[in-house]
Amino acid sequence: MSHISAADRIWVTGHRGLLGSAVVRRLKQTNASILTCDRQTLDVRDVASVARWVGEHRPTQIIHCAGTVGGIWANSQRPVDFFNDNCLMHISVLSAAHRHQVQKLLYVGSSCIYPRECPQPIREEYLLTDSLEPTNAAYALAKISGVMSCQFYREQHGCNFISAMPTNLYGPNDNFDLKTSHVLPALIRRFHEAKLQGDSEVVVWGSGRPRREFMHVDDLADACLFLLQNYDDGRPINVGTGIDLTIAELADLVRYIVYPEVHVRFDSTKPDGTLRKVLDVSRIHELGWSHTIELQRGLRQTYDWFAAHYQAGDIRLGTVTPS
Repeated sequence: MSHISAADRIWVTGHRGLLGSAVVRRLKQTNASILTCDRQTLDVRDVASVARWVGEHRPTQIIHCAGTVGGIWANSQRPVDFFNDNCLMHISVLSAAHRHQVQKLLYVGSSCIYPRECPQPIREEYLLTDSLEPTNAAYALAKISGVMSCQFYREQHGCNFISAMPTNLYGPNDNFDLKTSHVLPALIRRFHEAKLQGDSEVVVWGSGRPRREFMHVDDLADACLFLLQNYDDGRPINVGTGIDLTIAELADLVRYIVYPEVHVRFDSTKPDGTLRKVLDVSRIHELGWSHTIELQRGLRQTYDWFAAHYQAGDIRLGTVTPS
């Protein structure tokens, strides 16, 4: 086990994204040096460029948060981008970390790597036991290959590469673009704009029956630092709350916070995706970590952030590009 100190130089990939920015905020509470690099300076998909950058800056640890991400619509429209971008990113970052003897790397995956029909709550050993959810298969396969790459580097080269599988995230710096975002930020924006326009109804995709688990991104950032210091196992580890709710319940909670007077209508002609997805988080709980930000409090904080940025005209509309 290790402790973060002033001698540590930690590279956070994707530092402008939802998770990366939260990890940077959390790292600022430590004595470590924080390394970041924007996409204009470094294309994280380029193997040679990443190798040069790591060789020049010599990080001691890497938290790999960068990724091309999006919701059901974005995944269905650009599966090649989602697959290629995410594979190229982990190939570049992991190979550079090995080449330049980075002490430790944390690869942040996604709970979508698990089979569509696996038992609930989802345990880590269910990986690769059945078929994936078709609506995000390209992204899931890319993330699975990242998890497996960490294990292969451990086996062949003895690299201390670990991987964490977070549940659905939300929080400041999320993507609020209605075409490419995930369900929760899309709901926040839909209800906010309905309030501004005085609409009497908000339409939500799907039946409202699927159950999902949501975790504030600041909790995941805290978990990333915890795992960097306390976890050296090659097996992926789940990070979440272990608590789920239906999309209908989520929509009602967002409605209550943003625009209580509006009516919600569900469009069942739109896809639902996986019917239930909640993680078994017993392993990380046994290590001594658990989430601290409850959903209603986190939603209020996120909505306040969104509303302030929307008012200022500088909310992140979101693009499907590497973050």
